[in-house]
Amino acid sequence: MNADLWISPRFFSSVAFSFASLGMFASCISAAPVRILTRLCALVLVVAVGLGSELRVRVRLSDGLVTEEVLEADSEKDSISLEFKQGDGTLITFVADFKQDVKIFRALILGELERGQNQYQALCFISRLNRNEIIPSESMARLRQKNPQAIRLAEERRGLEQLTMSAAVNLSRALQLSSHIHNMCTEAREAIYTREADVKHWLDKGVDGSIFEVLPQTTEVPSFQACHSTKDLWQPCLCTYSLRLEWYPCLLKYCRSRDTTGKGSTYKCGIKSCSKGYHFTYYVPQKQLCLWDEET
Repeated sequence: MNADLWISPRFFSSVAFSFASLGMFASCISAAPVRILTRLCALVLVVAVGLGSELRVRVRLSDGLVTEEVLEADSEKDSISLEFKQGDGTLITFVADFKQDVKIFRALILGELERGQNQYQALCFISRLNRNEIIPSESMARLRQKNPQAIRLAEERRGLEQLTMSAAVNLSRALQLSSHIHNMCTEAREAIYTREADVKHWLDKGVDGSIFEVLPQTTEVPSFQACHSTKDLWQPCLCTYSLRLEWYPCLLKYCRSRDTTGKGSTYKCGIKSCSKGYHFTYYVPQKQLCLWDEET
């Protein structure tokens, strides 16, 4: 299913550009007419500043619908983002921040206006990023596809991860965790959550504890009902939210080659794709903030 996806070689190596010396512009001038020079230097400038890369793939969701997934890599910030729209209109965004080893999930859920909700409701979930979860940003930036119209299914369906989000994150102070949180989670200002284990890890690394607020279920007797079994819309309860990253490049594939002397070497030649689900449980002060979590 991913045979037409490959990691392109480094552009700079293939054309032998070196930005260490401005001599390349001098050589351009002596060897090319002005019109060609203008185009060439424009190309060089685009390549020099083009640290980001975007790939659009068509993905089949678990409900059978096909959606367009946008994957972006930023080599300078060492980050990857993935975004797609679910069949119910919910916009899911995932960011992997390799510099800070942080991953961020955001869901923009369409509100039920007839039940007193806003046009949409935003949720953000933040946790530690493991290095083997997704391919590096440098490799993602060079990922190419031959057939953009192909509908993709993941090669590996990874298990559902259960996450109890027992702490809230203060948006105004979250820069210490990741520079991406402010842009990602502004709409979810009062609904940014993380896990107790992650809080302990970040505190051990010297992050200011004032960023976090422990939610009630970890400090009081856990007497809160699940929101789906709570009838009163204004009662506090334990909400659940599930999402699935249906297709993402999780591992690199390597191929072997031999040079003219017969010496063997390996190079990155493709990716393995994965699908993974996440199930979040967290406290809300009123069921009105968790209307999707109802008995059917």
